[in-house]
Amino acid sequence: MAIISFPPAHKANPEGLLAVGGDLEVSSLLLAYSEGIFPWPISSHYPLAWFCPDPRGVLQYEDLHVSKSLKKLLRQNKYSLQFNTKFEEVIENCSKVDNRKGQSGTWITKEVINAYIELHQAGHAYSVEVYNQDETLVGGLYGVHINSFVSGESMFFKESNASKIALVGLMEHLNSHGVSFLDTQMLTPVIENLGGKEIPRSDFLELLKVAKTTLPKKDIFPKPQEKYF
Repeated sequence: MAIISFPPAHKANPEGLLAVGGDLEVSSLLLAYSEGIFPWPISSHYPLAWFCPDPRGVLQYEDLHVSKSLKKLLRQNKYSLQFNTKFEEVIENCSKVDNRKGQSGTWITKEVINAYIELHQAGHAYSVEVYNQDETLVGGLYGVHINSFVSGESMFFKESNASKIALVGLMEHLNSHGVSFLDTQMLTPVIENLGGKEIPRSDFLELLKVAKTTLPKKDIFPKPQEKYF
């Protein structure tokens, strides 16, 4: 049964845990994200957990930092970027832990994968694909979008810097559509190196309030197979 309400965000505990239980139906996910809440399964042995942490990780376009080495790599045109061409393959790759040092498990369970595929089919989850010159998928990320609100859920890479290329390309693309920030939920070292920062949850919720009710200049994500660069 779909979730009809969540506790207020300020009721979350110090670790950001707000609620447990429920389901991952499309309407439940849309309700959660529209209130700044996201699912993060702790374990297959525990009920589904929902989080709204304080502080919140965000990457704002005005803070985007691209290193000299990454700029050089981008200028070499070794990679192409596409959107929504292989959502299922992207999320499946993100669920693997091959390129996550010190991590022995993943929160992206089969249930999560199926749920976000349904959300993608409903038009509210996107993927970014990075292809090399052999047209092989070597990196990418996926996330959720509601009007001008966009989140980044997880990234993967099979070649060095491929996930960074996906993220930088996404930020440039969002900026061109009038979207000024990406909800990263947590602040990882990669996000921080690219200019991400933590802000108070209350500030994030204000950003969310505006973004989720603001229509973008045009559809943010192009039709499958349409290249961005």
